[in-house]
Amino acid sequence: MQNILVTGWMWFIGSHTVIALIEAGYQPIVFDNLSNSSADVLDTIQKITGKNIPFIQWDIRNKEDLQQVFSQYTIDAVMHFAALKSVGESCSKPGLYYENNIGWTINLLNIMEEYNVTKIIFSWSATVYGDAQSPIGESSPTWNVTNPYGMTKRLCEKLLEEKSRFSRLQAISLRYFNPIGAHPSGLLGEQVVWIPNNIFPYIMKVVSGELNSINVFGNDYPTIDGTGVRDYIDIMDLANGHIASLTHLLAWSDPGFDAINLGTGKWTSVLELIATTARLTNKDVPYIIAPRRPGDVSAVYAGVEKAEKILWWKAKYTIEDSVKNALRFVRHI
Repeated sequence: MQNILVTGWMWFIGSHTVIALIEAGYQPIVFDNLSNSSADVLDTIQKITGKNIPFIQWDIRNKEDLQQVFSQYTIDAVMHFAALKSVGESCSKPGLYYENNIGWTINLLNIMEEYNVTKIIFSWSATVYGDAQSPIGESSPTWNVTNPYGMTKRLCEKLLEEKSRFSRLQAISLRYFNPIGAHPSGLLGEQVVWIPNNIFPYIMKVVSGELNSINVFGNDYPTIDGTGVRDYIDIMDLANGHIASLTHLLAWSDPGFDAINLGTGKWTSVLELIATTARLTNKDVPYIIAPRRPGDVSAVYAGVEKAEKILWWKAKYTIEDSVKNALRFVRHI
């Protein structure tokens, strides 16, 4: 059984990916400092999978902590989710984001090299593309980033690309679009601890009674109903995309870097997402039309040909599936 070190795994994407790793026959070694999360997630994952998972509560900023992990376990590959993630906070504290997101990645890469671990999957997102023309392919420009969070992730991606040219590193950067949904069990989903950047967590907060209504920013875009359209990918599809990427990466023999989109290749408008939720709950989901936000674009959806061709992966869940699973989760909690 191959050991996969997963850093910063307790958030939405990382936790679901750990489940997918177990179901695919890998042994995840999970590493987190619990600075913005809880070990309760581990109990939930073990309840879903019936497996015990090695958990190391150490700090990726500390070189000695990383050395202990790599000396204790034989690591076959790394999935790197650890990062500060709030776009708003990154704008008010850019130095913190540059120091941590880039510094954590440098520390990790240095220790990987010390222990001859050459394979890494880097967690990234479609924000790397900025205001690119949709459908967005991997060859679209990647420096039109509008916030410090996005720029730190782009610089980390560039670091991986450069390091793979001059060392034995083999790296894949996954650029995913808008994750939504929850685990089908309803036991695990997205728990928002800061102001989210996308609409779906707000919709769930209205459904659960935490909010009275949602702000829809702009209804005069050149789209089907005037509201922005996005590529919403189910969290389980996204987790399985990580597994397909890992399978591909483990088969590599030469150093290299590749960036791959994970999305559906389809778009859904904000009002369509709200309407789907209202239909499935048989309740109104109140919303207020607000002015456009600076920097928002009308349409963002993925070109997915590369993932289909190279990874043999394609999103399977529908918007209805995602909403149903998320509803199970918010009603459970």
